[in-house]
Amino acid sequence: MRRYAVNVVTVVSLVLAPLSPTLAAPAAQAEEQALAARIDALIAPYFPATGPGVAVIVTKDGKTVFRKGYGRADVASGTALRADAPARIGSMTKQFTAVAILMLADEGKLALSDDITRFLPDYPTHGAKITIEHLLTHTSGIPSYTGKRGFRDVMRTDVTVAQGIAFFKDDALEFVPGSRFSYDNSGYFLLGAIIEKASGLPYARFLEERIFKPLGMTHTGYEDARFQPVTGYDGRAQPAGPISMTWPYAAGALVSTVDDLARWQAALADGKLLRPDTLRRAWSAHTLNDGTPNPYGYGWFVGRLHGVDEVFHGGNIPGFTSDAVWLPKEHVYVAMLANRDADGIHVPLAKLTHGIAMDVAGKPLPVPSATAPDAATLDGYVGVYPIDDKRAHTVRHENGGLTIQGTGMPRAPLRGYRKDGFLIGDSLITVQFQRDTKGVVTDLTIDDELNRTTHHRSSTTVPELRAVQVAPAVLDQYLGRYPLAPGLVIEVTREGGTLRATPVGQPAMKLTALAQDTFVDAEHDIRLHFDKQADGTVGMTLEQGPHKLSAPRQL
Repeated sequence: MRRYAVNVVTVVSLVLAPLSPTLAAPAAQAEEQALAARIDALIAPYFPATGPGVAVIVTKDGKTVFRKGYGRADVASGTALRADAPARIGSMTKQFTAVAILMLADEGKLALSDDITRFLPDYPTHGAKITIEHLLTHTSGIPSYTGKRGFRDVMRTDVTVAQGIAFFKDDALEFVPGSRFSYDNSGYFLLGAIIEKASGLPYARFLEERIFKPLGMTHTGYEDARFQPVTGYDGRAQPAGPISMTWPYAAGALVSTVDDLARWQAALADGKLLRPDTLRRAWSAHTLNDGTPNPYGYGWFVGRLHGVDEVFHGGNIPGFTSDAVWLPKEHVYVAMLANRDADGIHVPLAKLTHGIAMDVAGKPLPVPSATAPDAATLDGYVGVYPIDDKRAHTVRHENGGLTIQGTGMPRAPLRGYRKDGFLIGDSLITVQFQRDTKGVVTDLTIDDELNRTTHHRSSTTVPELRAVQVAPAVLDQYLGRYPLAPGLVIEVTREGGTLRATPVGQPAMKLTALAQDTFVDAEHDIRLHFDKQADGTVGMTLEQGPHKLSAPRQL
């Protein structure tokens, strides 16, 4: 699941008569110390002093209430990571690109409704009208270049802007522009090119002259000889592999510090860069062609968490993970920059940033109850709750608790926090069950911060897998390695009468045979189908929800 919850402790506010200054100051100081202790206790377990670290800043009403660095900037030398450590911010770059576009729009140099061919006349739109707004909101239908099969082969090679565009411009659109949301680095790469055409300045120079210098963001810039981050590490705490920063470009090439990000956020909130109405649109959910809300504005995700409006974005780029959240009504900002890949941190930064922000705002997140419902109550939630005619959420009572699993998604525990209310795993996502007048559960509502959807229970029983026996000699025909995609190689082995499938660098899947050539990892809803040809060659197809990947075997 995409968001994670945080254990926080509520500060109880006492309604008292006005305090004298001599009494108020110690009380305020004690509250600040308590807040700092809670934040520190939340972060420190995930960033030990001897490993890669994280820089953190928390502001309230424009004032810094917490600022600290954890772990190491360089593991080998033992150099501590300070709060002012520069780091790659990855996709948080997109908010700077979006604001640059909006500044040009406020100045009349472009309109969000402009067809992109006004500035990129040679770009093939395949007969569709693709606007600048489509690029801003990830609704253009242009495939993301970072997901292309050949990207890993070229990501270390420097390219010009034109060469980068040429890498993906001839790809067919995935959908009609404006009809769907699909996170897309290609769109923001194109926005960088449009900024250059509309302003007459290189992308990096425009940001430097129009944003960074005026705001005093002296440690922020396009990664180059002047703006170098601390050492970045992969999930195993080894130095991250190289990438040419010409590829992330306007979608993810900036380096910054948490201090500069706080300056940036304050400048936006104070109206120093955009007209008020323009900023309001940037921080509002866009609407798709059919009127459906899109979870993205211009450069930021836009959501609502337990009744609190929020604007947020994260970033992942080799060696670094970033996340920041802004609560516009509460004037709370939290930013974190880690020098390690997300898969090595063992907690999504969003779990920390969102939890801290809500605590500072005085609206701490719910925490699981210490007592679980009895078995009969848990049985009352079990069933299938369809999403559409092909997908469903399945709720099971197993191992003394509840789990939920969406089609094509991993199974996750449900942790109760109020009557009929549950958290999904350790996440910010909540599930609330509804009952009819007789007390029978009829529906569940999932609130995942970006969307709130209700699903009617269609069945009170859960289909069980019907396993079959497959002879070891048949299983042995499937053994080998299957390179399904760049960075995704599945190694198939046998242990006794059981087939094992292990993505290289990840835990093995627990497989159950459904047929002589078909196996399922029920916990992650992954199906593997093997196809043996007459000439003896074997292929494998992996299916998870709508995703399907196939590859021949390599012995």
